[in-house]
Amino acid sequence: MTVINTERLAADSGADEKTGAEAFAPVRRVPNKLGEIDQAAAAAFEGEVREFVRRDVAFLHRQRSGVEQASEPAANHLNSLIKRVSGASMEEIDRVILELQGVREMLRSEGERVSREITGYASLNHAAMTAMKVIGDGLKQWKHGSDQAADQDRQPAR
Repeated sequence: MTVINTERLAADSGADEKTGAEAFAPVRRVPNKLGEIDQAAAAAFEGEVREFVRRDVAFLHRQRSGVEQASEPAANHLNSLIKRVSGASMEEIDRVILELQGVREMLRSEGERVSREITGYASLNHAAMTAMKVIGDGLKQWKHGSDQAADQDRQPAR
């Protein structure tokens, strides 16, 4: 069921144009479902919030224009105060940056050192494997040579 709002039709036809909050306020109609009641309440709340923001912004603009003219010396004093207060923070930030750069350099050099040590261990591992292979081959030949000598001793003399 659709409810037709005659105020909305009149506004759409241009007969009675609304300005300000009325132009953005939600259309009032009779809700026929519980969900529409929630939507109507949310839309009404949004309209009220929009109007409040408009009034607040307009008030702040008027307030700023009056304050800006009288506050030049106060603004200069405030700027110098902010610079003094922020100076200590800036020095602390610079110190932290320098410490972090030192840590980064230390980590880089440690990474290079670990890489060199891993390369050394890999080289040592390769040398150990080569030595073990040579020893293993020598043991095979020694065992093979002793097996041939034992076979010759077992053969009958002709």
